[in-house]
Amino acid sequence: MVTLAVLLESMGIPIPAETCIITASLYCLKTHHLAIQGVALAAIAGAVIGDNFGYMIGRHFGLPLLEKHGARIGLTSERLVLGRYLFSHHGSAIVFLGRFVSLLRVCVALLAGACNMRWRRFMLFNTLGGTCWAGGYALGTYLLGRKISQLSGPTGMAIGIATIIGLFFSGLFLRKNEKRLTQLALKEDAMLSARPGA
Repeated sequence: MVTLAVLLESMGIPIPAETCIITASLYCLKTHHLAIQGVALAAIAGAVIGDNFGYMIGRHFGLPLLEKHGARIGLTSERLVLGRYLFSHHGSAIVFLGRFVSLLRVCVALLAGACNMRWRRFMLFNTLGGTCWAGGYALGTYLLGRKISQLSGPTGMAIGIATIIGLFFSGLFLRKNEKRLTQLALKEDAMLSARPGA
């Protein structure tokens, strides 16, 4: 069940996978009917496999759909080139850190595939991010046990505030530098297209 929930969320279906991992971990703690190592491995497997399915879907279907319908949601052709540029230069960090942001976690694999991020690099940082996120939630919940409810309030609030601040400043940076980054992306795209055999 844990593997399936995490796999579906990682493929792009908005399912509360964190809640499933935490519930299974607390069940291990209270009943000892499951081994926490098994829950952690199941969550990690779901994260890695699901993201790979999401990546493949994005790689084969994402870009044509975005090129056809993306303008309706503000993804113009120039912004798609910018997205490919950002994934080309910062994709590792986006894939790894995207695991820890709920909204980004659902779509990062699809975007990585649609933006033609190299699969080997995607797989490496997907595996690292999935292991840290899924394994961290499972083992952290288990080890913290009953104190999780006491810590989740202030810690969750701090993480939420930090995430909002980070997203706000990332948005400001992108808005302020979108033209400059788009010009760099278009220039790089033109150079790549001009190469023989491209």
